[in-house]
Amino acid sequence: MRAVCIALLCCLAVPATFTYAQSSTQATPADTYNHLMSLQESEVVGAAEAMPADKYNFAPTQGEFKGVRTFGQQVKHLAEANYEFFEGWNVPGAVKDDDIEKLTSKDDIVKALKDSYVYAHKAIDTITAANAFEVMGTGERKSTRAMLAAFCIAHSMDHYGQMVVYLRMNGIVPPASRKSGT
Repeated sequence: MRAVCIALLCCLAVPATFTYAQSSTQATPADTYNHLMSLQESEVVGAAEAMPADKYNFAPTQGEFKGVRTFGQQVKHLAEANYEFFEGWNVPGAVKDDDIEKLTSKDDIVKALKDSYVYAHKAIDTITAANAFEVMGTGERKSTRAMLAAFCIAHSMDHYGQMVVYLRMNGIVPPASRKSGT
């Protein structure tokens, strides 16, 4: 599934690049990935804000849902991951997982999520044509900036899908779906 998401993101990056190319002479990798990140961020943050505070501890119990994260844990996990994907990029402002894990109120969790996207955008801003495909890391953790940015966006897509299920199980139509009428 992850490979499919990453492949899809790569396909989506091409039209996004053309959109930017039409409005300026040349799109940068940072422009392209930030555009995709902003689209996903809007959906995820909208979903996080749409769930009532008293439902942040909701986790499905009917069917094959044993051991799944609560809605609030989904949101915290995304916030933590947005920092982890860009670990080692020398971008100031990283927050430790323990600090996010301790959060309990919806307001604090949503703020942490929003802050994590600010951090992710700062990291993505450092991607250039020259460094996008340089190998980073060692051993099994070898990757490129382009791959990590794409994977971060795919990860948000994955968890957004889970958040949508939780919202709909609570009778809430996700904000992104309200716009399109679905």
